[in-house]
Amino acid sequence: MNYQYVLQRLLSAIVVVLGVTIVVFIIVQIVPGDPARVMLGPYASDEAVLGLRERLGLDRPILEQYILWLGRAAQGDLGQSLINGQEVAEQLWGRIGPSFELAMVSLAIGLAIAFPIGMISALKPGSAIDVVATLFSQIGVSVPTFWMGILLVIVVSLNLGLLPPSGYTPIAEDPGDWLAHIILPAFTAGFVSASIQTRFIRSAMLDVLNANYVQTARAKGLAERAVVVNHALRNALINIVTIIGLQITALFSGIVIVEVVFSWPGLGRLALNAVEERDYPLLQGAVLVVAVMVTMVNLFVDLLYFLLDPRIEYV
Repeated sequence: MNYQYVLQRLLSAIVVVLGVTIVVFIIVQIVPGDPARVMLGPYASDEAVLGLRERLGLDRPILEQYILWLGRAAQGDLGQSLINGQEVAEQLWGRIGPSFELAMVSLAIGLAIAFPIGMISALKPGSAIDVVATLFSQIGVSVPTFWMGILLVIVVSLNLGLLPPSGYTPIAEDPGDWLAHIILPAFTAGFVSASIQTRFIRSAMLDVLNANYVQTARAKGLAERAVVVNHALRNALINIVTIIGLQITALFSGIVIVEVVFSWPGLGRLALNAVEERDYPLLQGAVLVVAVMVTMVNLFVDLLYFLLDPRIEYV
């Protein structure tokens, strides 16, 4: 393991997280709307609004507000919600679990669909299944996530009554009920993920299957299964792992719509509510948590390359 590279990636991850917080902090400040006005209501006097802004520190320069917030965040204090007065860290902690569960189950569903379809499509290019796989990929990318979610709710939940249309049950309380509630939102997000993964898995496998060393392995008389698994798939895994890492990142940032459609109590839905209510501390805390999670996933994917191919060197 190249520990110098690991240290460089960790420092780079810290810089990325800081950059994200700076951009979000600035954007939040310039978004129309005054959180003090939202808290006091539309009929509050200007004096009351100005007084509340002063107590909350919203009248200070943006740079000063950011430095104060960053210093508290480094100590684990993300402040209090402007709307309900609860600790931001406490609210976020209760939402990380549901979002993580939804993202991981969605990824598992996407891989379960995409991997066999992409593999078979690559092994039989131009065949009927290859055409179907290409069509599936195009449909999955084109269909809006919210439309698919609503359609599944209408057909599966309301018409057939097979699964609950919304809600969440912690897995520790009732695993069966948790599974029943997570299937529809996870399939909604996983279907789109699978359509993207199918294309990349097919492309990665086709590139490797046409390589000279694969043709040499076949010429030696090795069984097709051994050629595909030991030679083609092993070398294609680096590209496949890359797209999986990107999909995890996309799932963490793209399941907001799914959480809203299915009333899933995750980080995305919490952040959306914070935007609507101009709850700056809550929104900044949610973005910070998501940025850290995404950065850690990317770091893990980079380090995983060492295990897949020890020949890889970083400078």
